[in-house]
Amino acid sequence: MKERCIANECLETTGFCYTLSLINGKYKMTILYTLMEFGVVRFNEMKKYISEISYKTLSSALKELEADQLVHRKEYPQVPPKVEYSLTERGKSLIPILDGMCEWGSKNRL
Repeated sequence: MKERCIANECLETTGFCYTLSLINGKYKMTILYTLMEFGVVRFNEMKKYISEISYKTLSSALKELEADQLVHRKEYPQVPPKVEYSLTERGKSLIPILDGMCEWGSKNRL
């Protein structure tokens, strides 16, 4: 097997870098974890659960996750407006990674 040389490699072309580009951000992993744990979640429920996040940041992160096809947004035509968020199939494919992080944290918590 040929030995790889870091001088010939580029991090930007790796699957790791692509995955990180989708989930990178202060609250994106927390949002994904919330949807993994609770399934379908309304905006204000998520805001209460992630208490330290601002409304603007939550809205922005959800829009980015939706654009990356990790989160599904379902809007109901009613007054007052009702919007629910859930993981898409693509988002659900991240569950093993999230589960692994939870397991690691439980085992290594100081």
